[in-house]
Parts: sequence; C-alpha cells; structure tokens
Amino acid sequence: MAEPIIRQATPADAPGLVPLLEALGYPADSETIRQRLESLLIEDPDGRVLLAVVGASPVGFVSLHATPVLHRPMPVGRITALAVAPGQHGSGIGRRLVEAAERYFAERGWPRVEVTSGPRHAPAHAFYRRLGYADDGVRFVKTLP
Repeated sequence: MAEPIIRQATPADAPGLVPLLEALGYPADSETIRQRLESLLIEDPDGRVLLAVVGASPVGFVSLHATPVLHRPMPVGRITALAVAPGQHGSGIGRRLVEAAERYFAERGWPRVEVTSGPRHAPAHAFYRRLGYADDGVRFVKTLP
C-alpha cells in the first residue's frame, strides 16, 4: 500500500467520510457530514478533522478539539473520533493519524491529550494503550430530553 497523505478535511471530503463514520458506528449522510464540517470550521477555530488519503481514497480520519479548562493553565487537546477503513486496520494508518494529532497539539503548546473512546470500542482501547495513552478517570454521560 502507498504511504497515506494526511491533510485537513474539508466539506468537499464529506462523501469519503460516510463509510468511515459508518464503520465507527455513527452513520450519517454526506450532506449532514458536510454541514458538520462547515460548522466545525466556523465554530471551533482550534478544531480539526485530519484525513488520511491513499490515492484519491480516504482511508481514515481523526477529529481534534481543544477544551479550555479552569483547572489547567492551557487547553486540553482532545481526540474525539478516530476511524480507519476496515480493510486498512493494522496498516499503521491509525498510528499515523494519532501522531499527526499529537503534533498539532504540541505545536500549539498543549501538552495534555485526552482520548474519548466508548465501551463498545474495546479494541481501540488496546490500540491507544500501545501508543502510550493511560486510563485516567471515568467519563460519565447523561442524555437530556
């Protein structure tokens, strides 16, 4: 396989993100994804979606955000989603995307990176641990009406 190019996703990349989000368990149509990307670019100046592309085919993405917090001197970098095309698992694309995310955060002087990964993604938990991430706390979620 050719080496992937990692670049910032744009709204025009929405069709290529459809199967990646579906594989992650978050199906959405191309127009919805396009609108979300546009909104992200406007509403979150530090947010990014990095896309791994081989040839013309998207093979993975990682979404990044910065969370300003009162209890730390600088924002916390957050990886909120990472997906690699099912046929590409084990190829190093996920590792390259995480490394690109870490570079992005480090370049901004944000040394703490947090990853959100739900309980249904247990294989991803082992992946993050292999990359040096440690279990640190518990996340609580409540869906409001």
